[in-house]
This record gives sequence, C-alpha cells and structure tokens, in this order.
Amino acid sequence: MTGNHRNSSITRRRALAVTGGTVAAGGLAVTGYQSAFADTTDTAEATATASATSTGACMTLMSSVTEGPYYLDGALVRKDITEGKSGVPLTLRLTVVDATDGCTPVKGAAVEIWHCDAWGYYSGYTTANPGGSAPAESEDGSTANDNTYLRGYQIANANGVVKFETIFPGWYTPRTCHIHVKVHTGGEKEDGTYEGGTVNYTGQLFFDDTITEEIFALEPYSRHSGSYTALDDDMVYDGGGASSGLLTLKAVHKADPSRGYKGSLSLAVGPDAENTGAGSGGGGTPPSGAPSGEPPSGAPSESASPSASASS
Repeated sequence: MTGNHRNSSITRRRALAVTGGTVAAGGLAVTGYQSAFADTTDTAEATATASATSTGACMTLMSSVTEGPYYLDGALVRKDITEGKSGVPLTLRLTVVDATDGCTPVKGAAVEIWHCDAWGYYSGYTTANPGGSAPAESEDGSTANDNTYLRGYQIANANGVVKFETIFPGWYTPRTCHIHVKVHTGGEKEDGTYEGGTVNYTGQLFFDDTITEEIFALEPYSRHSGSYTALDDDMVYDGGGASSGLLTLKAVHKADPSRGYKGSLSLAVGPDAENTGAGSGGGGTPPSGAPSGEPPSGAPSESASPSASASS
C-alpha cells in the first residue's frame, strides 16, 4: 500500500466483524467526544463480558510482543489522552479477563496505552522521522505536551473494563497502524501515575486495512504520504485475529468515518505471568532519527533497567 494508501486488494478477511463506511467529502471532525462516545452502564459492560466468556473468545491468552522503541515510564492515569492532537476520534473499550480462571474480570488491573499521532510521531520522541513525507510534528498546531500526548493509564472497574478517548493512530515506516498496550496488576495509583506491581501482558492493538485506508485519506492523515505497511505484511501482527490484538471497530456514523470509531477487545491475560516486552525483538525499528532508548530532555523519567516497568 503506497502513495495515498489506497489498495483495492485485501489479501485476507479479518477474523472479527468490522463495520466501516465511505470516505466523507467534508473536513475532519476533531471534537465532540462526549456526544459521539457516550458511556454505557456497568450492566452493559457486565453483559459484554459475559457474552465474550460464553463464546469462548477470551479463553485464548493474548499473544505478547515487544513494547517497541517508543515506551516511556510515567504515563498519567486519565481517560482522555488526546491533549488537543487532531485526528479521527477513537474510543477504546478494553476488558481485562483472567484466561486461567474462566475469563473472570480482573478488577483493578491498570491498562496502559500509547501510540503515535496522525503523522506518525510519538510524544517524547517528536524528532524521530516517521518515514515517507510528513510535516514536522511541531506544525500540527495543537496544544499537546510533546512529552505526554497519546499516553495514559486507566484502572479496570469491577467488570474488568477500561475506556480511553483518543484519536485513530497514524503510521510510521515500516509498521502498520497500531496501538501499544500493557496490563499491570499489583501496583497502585500514585502522584497521578501508576507505580509498582507486575506487567502481566505487553502487546499491540491492530486495525483492519479497509478502515485505515478510509482514515488515512482524511485530513490530517493525508498529509503523511509514502509507503504504508498493510496488516498482512506487518512484522509484528501474526494473523491471529483477536488473540493477536485485532480490534473490533464500529463507526459512529457509517457514512462519515471522520465522526470517529469505537474499538473494543477482551484482553485475556494470566495475572501470575510477567511480560514486560523489553528485549523481545520484532518491534519494528523506526527509521533514522529514532531514539536510542533514552528520552529527550524534559521527557517523563524512564528507569535505567529495561524491566523496571514491571516493579518499583
């Protein structure tokens, strides 16, 4: 998939039901999260968890992968991680369940996510070249903090559910569109972040190619041109569907993808396992200008130990 990211030949039907729409003729909607993504009740969350359990979909342990080159400790506990970054709205509903105990919800699990902006830039590493041709990160005109945007934690409720409000990620060479995720247990919220405990799962969340094609044709994504890696060709996604992180996506308005999407997935983990994702390879080394492992001056502190994110 190159140039304007159009590719009419999708090589494999995805394992999950994904709903999309046609490309909107108008501009990009970047506000209105509350109206577009109204929270549902705890009863609905419990029903969704029970449904996943009854189908057996969450009985397969999630496939752990590398944390990648852009991880930083010290993300904030917050639901909205956009910080003014422009893009197609995305609400994520992730349900953490114990795959070793009949898919029971993991209350109190801390789910951490981080991803790039619409042009492929990560906070803390805004000078790293995303590949292709993209404006400088500083040209986006947002009020985002260059060290913290599009990163955050949420703590799972009694049904194991967390919700994030963010934007649809862009891409960088040589990776497909993705969101990084870690599941922590045993720690606690402290000074606005999450401290201690164990990292039980490190993974990535993925998107169906038909939807990324639609999104990347919109502003501001369309200002990043070049060779985009399709899902089938990605070095991390292994084709395993939901157990490999493929999200179920639903358009807020089928005829207008700029209105946003709702993404959901059950994260079936082993609460006694430990997987920080550090040094496990296959993470997609970014192109020239990428970090060597040390964040720039002023970025959130990162422990010297590669596995320090697992415990304090």
